[in-house]
Amino acid sequence: MNEHEHEHGQRHTGVDPAELGEQDLLRELETIHRSRHDTLLYGSAAALEAHNVRMADLEAEYLRRHPERPVASGRTRAGARSRQP
Repeated sequence: MNEHEHEHGQRHTGVDPAELGEQDLLRELETIHRSRHDTLLYGSAAALEAHNVRMADLEAEYLRRHPERPVASGRTRAGARSRQP
């Protein structure tokens, strides 16, 4: 794994998301989202910060690759408002 520096000067290990293939990026995102709850509840401050940085980096890369991704109408403000009684 490569070590790289985040914009805030923090160094962390992990493959740069830009270097991941599409399937690897999706797998990394699935894994980090699954581990989020436990990290939030039980991780140290340093572990939570590292998790935050890695998750943000992975999500930013996904959004960079998929700027026109489909958005479900129920996931918009208008869609949410239409569900309210």
